Amino acid sequence: MELSAVLTPAPEGGYVAFNPETGTTTQGETVEEALLNLREATELYLEEFPLSIVGRPLLTSFQIPEHV
Repeated sequence: MELSAVLTPAPEGGYVAFNPETGTTTQGETVEEALLNLREATELYLEEFPLSIVGRPLLTSFQIPEHV
């Protein structure tokens, strides 16, 4: 099963990893560690809550004014 991962730099260092299909979130000091932790967390989640994938999430971006 192929799932999505969104990684963002954490303010304290390392990365936060998020899987939009399941909502699982974790972190790691490196990209590789964050992905490994996300894979493990998502596997554990799916053992308890099986998922039928309808489609892949669409990742896009949007802008807001800087002075908000």
